[in-house]
Amino acid sequence: MQTIGHATATSVSSRRAFMGRTGTLSTVAVALLAGKDALAQGMAGDSSKDVGILNVALGLEHEAINAYQLGAGSGLLQKPVLDVAVRFQADHKAHRDALIATIQKLGGAPVMERKLDDYAKALKVDTLRNQGDVLDLAARLELGAVNAYLGVIPAFGNKDLAKVAGRLAADETMHYVLLLNALGRPLPAGALSFGA
Repeated sequence: MQTIGHATATSVSSRRAFMGRTGTLSTVAVALLAGKDALAQGMAGDSSKDVGILNVALGLEHEAINAYQLGAGSGLLQKPVLDVAVRFQADHKAHRDALIATIQKLGGAPVMERKLDDYAKALKVDTLRNQGDVLDLAARLELGAVNAYLGVIPAFGNKDLAKVAGRLAADETMHYVLLLNALGRPLPAGALSFGA
């Protein structure tokens, strides 16, 4: 894992692009993402736009998985923290798998994961010096993911479909808050801190 304090410009722009385009995600794609194939049957939608949006989300999940891998392999994390990092990585792998399955059901090709070295360079892993640096990087990536997934929710009129994005955002929020705690930082100062 890399220091969260220095998330790359690519990561930030990818999250912004994801949030900016999420309003076009069709209910078909969300139904498939939610595992509600029967609901998706008979719905019409532009799957090429959906695949593009879902691939941006998938790219963010690939980045998170690799960030946690880099953090775990850095030798900078103490045992209890390492266990939590591995758990968070498992959550991101579940998100990845759901996104890949949905993209494939829509007839698209999932964006490929890059090489670990590419993520190390993009996340500037060589600047990590201690456990705090690794946790800081993870916290920044998680906060970006929270806001990206929250950006999707208003696009859905169907409560069941919006629930999927909310569940993803909840996972990311849990990760972010626990990372803040591990860093000894205060919880977000006020209500409505996320998704703004």
